[in-house]
Amino acid sequence: MPRPRDLGLGIGRLPVGPTNSVLDIAGVGLGHATIWRDEPDPPSGRGVARTGVSCLVLAEDSYRRPVPAGAAVLNGAGECTGLLTAQEWGAAETPVYLTSTMQLGRVYDAACEIEISRAVEVAEDVVIPVVAECDDSHLSDCRRMQVQDTDVRLAFDRALDSRGAGSAPESGAVGAGTGMVCFGFKGGIGTSSRVTADGHTVGVLLLTNFGLREECVVDGVPVGRLLPAPPEPRGPQRPAGSCIGIVVTDAPVDGASCERLARRIGLGLGRTGSVAHHGSGEIFLGFGLGARLDRNGALDEIPLAGRALDPLFQAVVEGTEEAVLDSMFSAPAVTGRSGHHVESLHAPATLELLEAHGRR
Repeated sequence: MPRPRDLGLGIGRLPVGPTNSVLDIAGVGLGHATIWRDEPDPPSGRGVARTGVSCLVLAEDSYRRPVPAGAAVLNGAGECTGLLTAQEWGAAETPVYLTSTMQLGRVYDAACEIEISRAVEVAEDVVIPVVAECDDSHLSDCRRMQVQDTDVRLAFDRALDSRGAGSAPESGAVGAGTGMVCFGFKGGIGTSSRVTADGHTVGVLLLTNFGLREECVVDGVPVGRLLPAPPEPRGPQRPAGSCIGIVVTDAPVDGASCERLARRIGLGLGRTGSVAHHGSGEIFLGFGLGARLDRNGALDEIPLAGRALDPLFQAVVEGTEEAVLDSMFSAPAVTGRSGHHVESLHAPATLELLEAHGRR
């Protein structure tokens, strides 16, 4: 499936990085484990699974040299472990794992096992993995625990292997994004990057699962209202579902500035039509790799602050807007639990509409 720029869409004014993804930041890796099965309903089987796990490795040595981190919540109908630590200490010491709501506990357990196997110091100082979720139960059966520890380990290993790749990672209906729905279209994993005038790179990674069809905006065009009405849906249509947003930069920033970067993800979501419905959890995380922390919390570089952050703010907003569209255009139509079907935004009618408005 094509990404937005493959279709001629150019979001924002800043240039993108070589892969237009979070992989443009040195040392960062992204891996997925996709779970797709069609079994009888419980109790005779595990049902229809359209789910998975995604892992964002920030730095391989993040336990020994924590990464400056911050967090912001636009609407709190969701869960993210490690968020309180990021807010209190301004630090993160594990990869970020994304999954579906009912699988969070299993992923957390497996993430702890991974850290224990890689850093013996964990036994003396414990670890709090960062695990965030969105609800994919419209397409995936949540009556069985679909994720295994081997899936989490696979996503982690693939993330390590992806570092330094010269091409963009998979996006759309993969890993944690397999069963997600965005603006009534297929959503999932989306990513984009921007390079500022002073040479810093900002990467955004999203797990999109929010919004109503009529709210959807693509590069300023209200496509959700202008496209023909879809067939009568099978199953309930809900605006709730959530969005996990992650921004990573190679600029030297401290925890307070990471929080400020994370908060700007909400502005990018707003450009695509999000209003953060009551039941939707918009949870954002920010990480900086240009400065690192020791185990006592001391920074090894002088961080940027004040107006020096403005170019990074712009990069976050532009990257977020494009990452939402990446999650949708790169995802095919998917049929899941109980025959629920979600169409792809990448359709002839959408492309014709964008062309008519001069966007392609």
